[in-house]
Parts: sequence; structure tokens; C-alpha cells
Amino acid sequence: MDLRALRYFIAVLEAGSLSRAAHSLYVAQPALTAQIKKLEGELGAQLLERSHAGVTPTPAGAQLYEDARRLLSDADAMRERIQRLPQGPEGSVTIALPFLLTSLLAGPVIASLRNSHPRIRIFVLDDLSLMVQKAMLDRRADLAILVDTASLHDMQVQPMAEESIYVCGQDVDGSVAPLLRPAPDGGLPHMDFAHACQLPLVLQSRRFSIRQTVEAAADARDLRLNIVHEHDSARVIRSLYHCGAGFTFTPACSLSDAPAWLREEAKAAPTAIQHGWIVAQVTAPELLRRYFLAVQANRSSDPALQVVQQALMAQARQLITAGIWQARWQQA
Repeated sequence: MDLRALRYFIAVLEAGSLSRAAHSLYVAQPALTAQIKKLEGELGAQLLERSHAGVTPTPAGAQLYEDARRLLSDADAMRERIQRLPQGPEGSVTIALPFLLTSLLAGPVIASLRNSHPRIRIFVLDDLSLMVQKAMLDRRADLAILVDTASLHDMQVQPMAEESIYVCGQDVDGSVAPLLRPAPDGGLPHMDFAHACQLPLVLQSRRFSIRQTVEAAADARDLRLNIVHEHDSARVIRSLYHCGAGFTFTPACSLSDAPAWLREEAKAAPTAIQHGWIVAQVTAPELLRRYFLAVQANRSSDPALQVVQQALMAQARQLITAGIWQARWQQA
């Protein structure tokens, strides 16, 4: 006995005749009659009384009609329950990102996962690199991109990418342009770190990773930084060097937020930028900023977290491959 035979039986009784039921079911009447006879054989009872007026149920047929309707209703409900079960990973994942990477990565990752994995909820904490690390240690984040931190207590940490640090600002009187050197690959110009240190600098305080990198390089070469403005706010720093108050050190990822006209001019004529703007890679030594992907060890096998991790890595690699983020991929 199968569900199809029961549906056929119910259709025959509700239609009142085998011919009308066969027509509504789009099956041949002999095939339908064979199904009813097979059902009667399996149950060991006559189910229908046949006459010139059609068919009526026997007592056994009337009982089967009631039981079959309940059974088919239960089967339909079971199918709906199964189909409503979660398809794919489900859960919430919190990502901690440094401020400068948030605009590059967060939006595209969240938008793409909303379409491909709607049952995964994503929350983003964007903050200073030190606070990103603290969010992981406090277990407020499941996944993070760390700056210059190759290991962290009880975390799975792996290299992700590295990028160069640039010096940028407005060359108001034209005195900085002569310090530039053409890049061997024809990209943005280079500037020796010793020259960059002498520029009027607008920098964030020492608790910021870029400031720490710059100061470590200066101390190693017994160089003095010419700091004319110091503020914690990245927006204040940006406003200062945009208005010509000085120069700042910035990683490659922030160049994607540069004005469109500046990016186009830098590609077209990197050693002769108009508008007085300078964007140059720091060399001798090259200053690097390294990123590492950190995952809470106790959640590393969580399917939802794995999906988010893969999406984050795919977006980062796509940006690097497309040249939007001037970084070097560090994963195999």
C-alpha cells in the first residue's frame, strides 16, 4: 500500500465513479481500476460497491476513506515540516575589523551572504586595531582581522595579507615633489623614509599601530619625526592633511578612499601629480603593515563561522587581485 494508491481511492469516492476519477487524475481507467483492486488485495477487503450509477464505499471502504484522509494530511504536514527545516548553516557571527578595512570588506561580505546564506546573521565591530584584539580576547567577537599580531592566546591565527605604508598630503609650495623617485614598476612614486620624517607630519597618538610602526623605524635609524599635529581621531587627521596642514603615513587600504581624481592622476602621471597632492610609497626602509585572520578556537568548526570566514577571505583576495587594495596575499 502506498500513498498514491490511497490518493486514487479517495479521488474515486469523491468523484463517484471510476471514469470521472480517471479523467481528473489524468490516468487511464484500466490503470486506475488495477490500482483499486491491488489495494483491496493488500487489505483483504472489498472497498467499493459498483453499480450502473457509479461506486459507493463498503463499510471497509468508508473506514479506509476516513483513515486515508488523516494519513495523507499527516504526510503533507510532514513534508512541509521537512521543507521548512534550515537549509545550510544557521547562526550569528560577530566580526571585528580595523577601521580602515571596514569599508573595503564589511559591506560586500554582508550583502553577498544575505543572498547566499540568509540564515546567517552577521554583526560587525569596527575599532582601533588594539580594540579589535581586545574584542577577541574578551570573546565579544568570533572572527577578526588583526594588525601585526601573529599569535593570540587560545586563538587560531593565520597570515592573511601585507601592504606597504604610504606618505601622503598636499605639497602646497612644491618643495616635496623633488624628493620623489619613480617606482620601478611605473606605479606610485617612492620616497625615502628619512625624507618623509622631515615633512610636517600630522599623526595619531602612540597607541595607534601605524604610529608605532613609524616610530620604531625612526628610532632604529636615529631619526626624529617632525610632528606638527597629533590627534587620536582619524577623521581629524584626514581633515588636517586634506587642507594642507601636513603629511601623514597611511596604509595602502586607505588609498581606496582617496578622491577619484587623485587615484586617476596617480595612475596617469605618478611623478607629476597635479593639485599639489603627493602619494608616495615609503622606502629605505619599506614600512609594512601585516594582517592576520584570527578565529576563536572553540568556534572554528562552526559551519556558519566557516562560511563567513571564507566569504571574508574571498572578498579580500578579490580586492587584491583586482588592484583595488594594493596588498600582497599571504595565504596559500
